[in-house]
Amino acid sequence: MMSNFCGTSEITGARFSIYPMSDRFVDIILSALEEVDTSKVWMESDDVSTCVRGRSEHVFDVVKAIFLESSKNGDHVVLQATFSNGCPGDSAGDVYLSENSDRLNEEKSLQIQQEVAVQFALYPMGIPTYMNVIVDQCKLAQEQGTFTKGVHYASRLDGDANKVFKTLEDAFQGAHDSDSTHIVMTVVMSANSPSKKGDK
Repeated sequence: MMSNFCGTSEITGARFSIYPMSDRFVDIILSALEEVDTSKVWMESDDVSTCVRGRSEHVFDVVKAIFLESSKNGDHVVLQATFSNGCPGDSAGDVYLSENSDRLNEEKSLQIQQEVAVQFALYPMGIPTYMNVIVDQCKLAQEQGTFTKGVHYASRLDGDANKVFKTLEDAFQGAHDSDSTHIVMTVVMSANSPSKKGDK
């Protein structure tokens, strides 16, 4: 029986799906996976999504690298992801927490320039002051120059993918450092969309 209390493990997880808007979607996804070093994370894919778990920095490193590798050739690609830390019962795979902090894909990712549009939402669970945590992280995004505006049920970010992923990771970590013991963040990211950018 699963406990109702949030876990004490520091493992971070992300469940995500990549959607290349191309009839070559299988090749695009498989090629991206081949280019990304996933040896520092636990990873499992099925016919719906992929789950990555481990140290927070490596989870973000892998998700970012897969997205950038998928979108770097100009195809319209959408990422849908849910990040979580403190989920009840999330302990299997803790062995990956012993990895060092060196990011295996960062150098290669930084060489890829890719403009993205993002909607993200933070859910700091178990604290009555959750809105203060969310507002603080939106202020952080403003300071980093990626925040565009608030939208219904989310916040909009725009800019270079590496900078936007830094904002997402910093916001996730900032929420984690609050009194909340379970943090969830949802992300929808689009690159190379043929449609016009939303009004800022």
